[in-house]
Amino acid sequence: MAPAEAGSVRVELVWSPRPGCVCAERLTLTPGSSVAQALAASPRFADDRPGLEAAGALVVGVWGRVQALETVLREGDRVEVYRPLTVDPKEARRQRYRATGRRIVSRHRPLGNKSGT
Repeated sequence: MAPAEAGSVRVELVWSPRPGCVCAERLTLTPGSSVAQALAASPRFADDRPGLEAAGALVVGVWGRVQALETVLREGDRVEVYRPLTVDPKEARRQRYRATGRRIVSRHRPLGNKSGT
């Protein structure tokens, strides 16, 4: 992000209105703005908000940690709106394994020499 103007805070708002779709918007807010004010400042998010709230109360985080809507934001924060999980991640991996017949390798935890290749 570029440096913020004096008297403003720049943050990024990220949300997923539906599976496979991620939306991001950069916002310039006044110092002392809260997470709730960041959500209200985005017209694009306002269009998707009813669909996200249909599954229950919004769960919001800053940099991957769940936060209250009253949390005050700082320069460069990334505000993330989370959708509820529809499938347990472990069960999803089991289903993919059954469908493909091979182990799913995460890019974060490579198998090294255990892959058999």
